[in-house]
Amino acid sequence: MLSKYVSIGDKLDLETIEGMNEELLLNPNEGKKSYRSQVYDIVSEDQIKIAMPMEQGKVILLPVDGEYNVCFYTQTGLYQCLGRIIDRYKSDNVFVLVMELTTDLRKYQRREYYRLNCVLEMKSRAVTENDVNILNEHVRFVDTDITFNNGVMVDISGGGARFISKVRYPQGTNIQFVFSLYVSGSLNEYKLIGKVLLSERIENREDEYEHRIQFVNILNDDRESIIRYIFEEERKNRHRQRTNYL
Repeated sequence: MLSKYVSIGDKLDLETIEGMNEELLLNPNEGKKSYRSQVYDIVSEDQIKIAMPMEQGKVILLPVDGEYNVCFYTQTGLYQCLGRIIDRYKSDNVFVLVMELTTDLRKYQRREYYRLNCVLEMKSRAVTENDVNILNEHVRFVDTDITFNNGVMVDISGGGARFISKVRYPQGTNIQFVFSLYVSGSLNEYKLIGKVLLSERIENREDEYEHRIQFVNILNDDRESIIRYIFEEERKNRHRQRTNYL
């Protein structure tokens, strides 16, 4: 699929993901960065060589094992995937990065986080604006009457999620939802606030509704943990695909 859309010489952007890269750990105040480069060679459908980016005439030595959002500028539009640098070297006076693409190529919409398809149990409940303010101050609820509705999350990103529930939450509703993810071998529980952007009844499925939500005031640690989960799951998926192919 890669060679169908991407060609040697195509421009690309590498965007750092907070909490993922050595350079950010060493310089936490630097924040998210973007680097411009271009495709130097296509090694295989999941590995490319790119020219090492430059700033003000100086080569930027991006770290091996650094992980990035990659956006390709192709003749047919913008495409996105996640990638990891696995090697770097100099060849014929060109500084080269070897990058493994850890997810499949997808059409890219700027300012959107990469979404992972999933099937995860979750619980949700509608909350008032006052509840949102209290939760944002990290005050623990002590209320034995609070009940949650069961649901299934069907995709997740660093910016929001999509889930199915037998309870309909109208567009604009604030909800609290609870779910768990295995991240780097540990089970993490998340209690997040989201705003419903879209709510629709699922066709041919009685009393089931699909909701798309955007996270509200999510902590950076929680967002970074979710993005780490997405990286790890996409790597597992790629490994399974290779094993099945062989």
